[in-house]
Amino acid sequence: MLSQLAAGFITSSQSRDVRRAARSWQRRATGAPALVRYFHDPADPHSQLAVRMLPALAARYRITLENHLVPPPDQAAAPDAQRLAAWSRRDAALLAGTYNLPAAPSEPTDTEDTATTAAMRAGAALRRRLGHYLGATFHFEGEWFWGLDRLHYLEQRLAAEKLDRAPGAPLLAPVRDITLAGPQNAGRGRILNFFLSFRSPYTYLAVPRARALAHHYGSELRLRFVLPMVMRGLPVPLAKRLYILRDAKREADRLGLPFGCVADPVGPGVERGLAVLHHAIQAGTGAAFCESFLRGVFAEGIDAATDKGLYRMAARAGIAPHDVAASLADSSWRAIAEYNRQDLLAAGLWGVPSFRLDDGPALWGQDRLWAIEKMLCETA
Repeated sequence: MLSQLAAGFITSSQSRDVRRAARSWQRRATGAPALVRYFHDPADPHSQLAVRMLPALAARYRITLENHLVPPPDQAAAPDAQRLAAWSRRDAALLAGTYNLPAAPSEPTDTEDTATTAAMRAGAALRRRLGHYLGATFHFEGEWFWGLDRLHYLEQRLAAEKLDRAPGAPLLAPVRDITLAGPQNAGRGRILNFFLSFRSPYTYLAVPRARALAHHYGSELRLRFVLPMVMRGLPVPLAKRLYILRDAKREADRLGLPFGCVADPVGPGVERGLAVLHHAIQAGTGAAFCESFLRGVFAEGIDAATDKGLYRMAARAGIAPHDVAASLADSSWRAIAEYNRQDLLAAGLWGVPSFRLDDGPALWGQDRLWAIEKMLCETA
């Protein structure tokens, strides 16, 4: 109950607006500048894209822009550094092409340079104190914005504070979402592998659109469930959990999805849900149950660790009580989850939601479904 109350407060639009108003009043009352801090990791390809926006950002808005060097995230926040680095290069190249920006190699960093080392230590300490762990991040009055993907949210905040020098379109519009405008059944015979976790709020945001993509383009949506990172022995620091919750909330608002009444299913809730999902996939109701479960735990506060909660989420996906009971008595889902995890690692990723069209390149993130749609249309 305490966890649910905390999540509700963290994701509450009302409490967010109160915090914004308080910080805005404090800035105006003291005559302080509107301070935007940017944290730059020279080894990070996403930072190489974000840093290019600084001159335009400073010219467009009446802000003081403060730049800080930071090292890569530590192992607790990024436990698979090698795969993270490889994915970052691929993903940054994808974004650069989308925004018509030239891709840039990572900056060489002389870690033996005393001044650079000191600057990175100071930047890392400030980033940690303010509550984040990544490079390519912007911070304004208590809120964080990662990379080009979230720059439009920062611009919305600055415009709402009337800090823009002249009204107009944002410097970077949000990366386009799926349109379902391509030829129907263009993806017939294709397999859309969807790697998912029942503790991932981003998976919840992805499910309705992944289902819509597969339906419109005639592809098979293959659900590839894995255990959450924390249940695989990988740490998820508090700063990371808080940022994910807040970021998922604003993305849910953009997508028109309810979010915030969270009943964390970690542990028994996840295991029971995956047992049912495993059988539901075989019965053809996997996608419906997946959407019902995730909506239940991230938007409706339904406790998946209880029979009442789990049976309720199963029932609205068309799964009978006796089928739920039979699923819970079968532990074969564990071997499938491990097989999926190994397949995800082999594809070069470790986190969810991730997507792979047939044996093509794997994409990570609910905000990369537009790229999957592009692949489906290009092969039509």
